[in-house]
Amino acid sequence: MEKKRFFIEIAYDGSAYHGWQIQPNAISVQEKLNHALYTLTRENIETIGAGRTDTGVHARQLYVHFDSANALLINSIEKFKHSLNALLPYDIAIKNIFEVSTDAHARFDATSRSYEYHIHIHKDPFLINRSWQVRELPDIEKMNEAAQQLLGTMDFSCFSKSNTQVHTNICTITEAKWRQFGEIAIFNITADRFLRNMVRAIVGTLMKIGSQDLPVSHVKDILSSKNRSRAGISVPAHGLYLTKVRYPYV
Repeated sequence: MEKKRFFIEIAYDGSAYHGWQIQPNAISVQEKLNHALYTLTRENIETIGAGRTDTGVHARQLYVHFDSANALLINSIEKFKHSLNALLPYDIAIKNIFEVSTDAHARFDATSRSYEYHIHIHKDPFLINRSWQVRELPDIEKMNEAAQQLLGTMDFSCFSKSNTQVHTNICTITEAKWRQFGEIAIFNITADRFLRNMVRAIVGTLMKIGSQDLPVSHVKDILSSKNRSRAGISVPAHGLYLTKVRYPYV
């Protein structure tokens, strides 16, 4: 039977994993998914994700593409999805599987990606590994004013890990906004692409502005410097969620 290409929509709690991407001597989400796919299909399937999440980062939505000639998958996607979920650990869930054109690509065809970062004040056992506990909430209004300076297309080298293998540090951010819900605050950000560690560095920078006597214009100074040491800390990974990946055909 001829191979067909499929997209998987996956969600996971990243607490137990060293990110999405397979790596030596560390457990990853991709490794667990590949193993489950092999168990079900007996095919050595290569999976390609829309992006990579770091150790401890969660995903409410990540798309993955793969090719397969498995008869169960081609004839009954729902049964295949049920069987695949049964093989995966409790903290990884398959939300959807659907056939796409043979040239569809989970990474290169994505038009935007959205993340959330969660912070909270008081100790809460139900937020362990889900949100970053801070002593007090920074000035949300000031942080939102600073975040507006991130909108647009520009060089975000100052918010990226050094020595990353990318062709360009130019990204286009279309949304960057904090929302407060009592003692909880959530940062939403959307861009066409993100650099390694970019969201966590942006959050650390905005929180520094919101909790210290720094002007909102400090963001522009950091961007102009293209220097990672000028930006804020990289906030803990467990408060970060990949929430949405968009495609022209999904």
